[in-house]
Amino acid sequence: MKHRSTILTCALVTVLMEVNFLVTNARGVVSMPLTILIVDDDLGTRLSISDYLKLSGYSVLTADDGQQALAMVQDYHPDLMVTDIIMPKMNGYELVRRVRQHPAFRLLPVILLTARTKTQERILGYQSGCDLYLPKPFELEELAAAIRNLLERSQIIQSEYGFLQQENMGTSASRKKPMEANKSELQRIEKPHILSELTNREQEVLELLTHGLSNAQMGQQLHLSPRTVEKYVSSLLKKTDTSNRAELVRFAMKHGLVD
Repeated sequence: MKHRSTILTCALVTVLMEVNFLVTNARGVVSMPLTILIVDDDLGTRLSISDYLKLSGYSVLTADDGQQALAMVQDYHPDLMVTDIIMPKMNGYELVRRVRQHPAFRLLPVILLTARTKTQERILGYQSGCDLYLPKPFELEELAAAIRNLLERSQIIQSEYGFLQQENMGTSASRKKPMEANKSELQRIEKPHILSELTNREQEVLELLTHGLSNAQMGQQLHLSPRTVEKYVSSLLKKTDTSNRAELVRFAMKHGLVD
């Protein structure tokens, strides 16, 4: 009897794991699991995170250095990346910066894992373009909750962005002639009032922000310090009533604040 109970328990766990590997979207359509890329030169860390996320229903890729991870991002287009900072060949800061240089990955959610806890090091992580900084040691449940939250936000943004692109294409096709005849007037009408409230420098920062650049990268192009760039970003968040950079980018694209 005990042996039979054990078999049934194992079978149930197997079924649950198989069910978890299928993701149901908001419309109830079953789709493939989301893919997470784990980057860490420590084998134990990679395995523990990978096993936990697989049991949670995700598809998992792993890399042990930044160079390998960058190639995997380009080849596999993961839905989220979790990376350590101190690694051979290419550290986590540089990896995130390189990833953000590609337009296709400028909204890719990124979590940085590290034993470094100094404020300046955390700031450097955010300036490189990460979405969340999680210090070691951490609980796997906390990491999973952070991943779930970032993925949900990312899926919403991507869905809305795709919808807006389709809507804009349809509008452009149906109104092509009127737009050509009254281009300047239509542009004036379509631009929200918020655009008139932005300074020239804020518009420049917003344009670079939508290309996924970090504060340091924007500062280099605009000849400003990263701290000054952060002040402009904070001002943009306040004027657009958004709470983070991802929402700001979505707002800018939705309202035609950027080209």
